[in-house]
Amino acid sequence: MQIQEAIKETLPMVDHARLNLKYSTCIFAAFVLMAVALVYVWSHIHMTKLEYQIAAEISDREKLLEEQRRLKIEMATLKSPQRIEAIAKNKLRMSYPGQDQIIVLKWPEE
Repeated sequence: MQIQEAIKETLPMVDHARLNLKYSTCIFAAFVLMAVALVYVWSHIHMTKLEYQIAAEISDREKLLEEQRRLKIEMATLKSPQRIEAIAKNKLRMSYPGQDQIIVLKWPEE
């Protein structure tokens, strides 16, 4: 009889210990899930931020390419022989040389 009473007395302790173990396990699982969720949300936010940065860099690249095209056209316009001739005649008051001003140099043949 004493054995049965001893068993009855220890059963509530065992059930209480199991209950505490179940709560501990649930709490630990909740923390793990929360940590996983935080990492997922952080990575998603980080990826969105990087996508915005990439979009901004692509936009900057397009602006720079457009400016490069514009500058190439401007350079070609500034280097045009017609423009240089007009500046030489009008601003610098230059003219084509006369026949008596031309000296022809001949290189010695080897």
